[in-house]
Amino acid sequence: MAKRVPKIVLVTGGAGFVGSHLCDYLVNKDYKVICVDNFITGKRYNIKHLLNNPLFEIIESNVSDGLKIKGRVDFVLHFASPASPVDYLKNPVETLRVGSFGTYNCLNLAREKKARFMIASTSEIYGDPLQHPQQETYWGNVNSIGPRSVYDEAKRFAEAITMSYHREYKLDTKIVRIFNTYGPRMQSDDGRAVPNFIMQALKNKPITMQGDGSQTRSFCYVSDLIEGIFRLVNSNVNCPVNLGNPTEINIKKLALIIIKLTNSKSKIKFIPLPQDDPTRRRPDINRAKRYLKWQPRICLEEGLLKTINWFKKDVLRY
Repeated sequence: MAKRVPKIVLVTGGAGFVGSHLCDYLVNKDYKVICVDNFITGKRYNIKHLLNNPLFEIIESNVSDGLKIKGRVDFVLHFASPASPVDYLKNPVETLRVGSFGTYNCLNLAREKKARFMIASTSEIYGDPLQHPQQETYWGNVNSIGPRSVYDEAKRFAEAITMSYHREYKLDTKIVRIFNTYGPRMQSDDGRAVPNFIMQALKNKPITMQGDGSQTRSFCYVSDLIEGIFRLVNSNVNCPVNLGNPTEINIKKLALIIIKLTNSKSKIKFIPLPQDDPTRRRPDINRAKRYLKWQPRICLEEGLLKTINWFKKDVLRY
């Protein structure tokens, strides 16, 4: 029998938190993966276990400066971008560049290769939402010149140019709006609630709670997200799709659960809320259920235990 030729997938930001899990998933499904990362926020240890795999290739490059790939490419998945507030506030111009120039370069590569394209968008495009839960038809409530706008507007532009290429050039494009996701390989110092609280709890340090803890989020375990991304990539859906966990929880309750799961002696310490921080965040996932037959399966406590165990094994040992 003839040997099956694997599909070739280019993943930008493939050494990041979500990107590295996506590379794992694709390699395990026998796709050939070309990972492109400039390691501004991505980490080499996230992909070190893949380096000797013949189905995996790493290219160190900044997609904002251009993207040239020889040979066939079947999918271009653009996941390169600082994603945590600590990272995108530290790299505001680079965040805007990768959302604009980077997306433009990736779209042109997909067009050149006649490849399917996906942009990793975000729930942040909804801003501090006036609609709850957030449906894909909601246009958002975003401060276009605030400090968080570098990320919000970069992703909004990325969506706009992606749909323009779909309409004008008939490119097969996908837009995934990713809600709060957590799991192994999150940076311990990236400023997001789950890794912050876990690290503080494991060290019995005060849990730094922004605001009064009444703001809500909906946390999706990373393996559920990756399954949804894979289904969307292989679907015929071109409109934006929310992927996230619709179970809403306030941040104070999240902290108390983490304190319980880690048997920590930490106490909660309240600090000021950042400017333009959303008060509520919960996805409407009816579109994903209908078109992708997808919904998350990992409950919060199960996912948090997996994440806590990873932090104990792979972070605190150093």
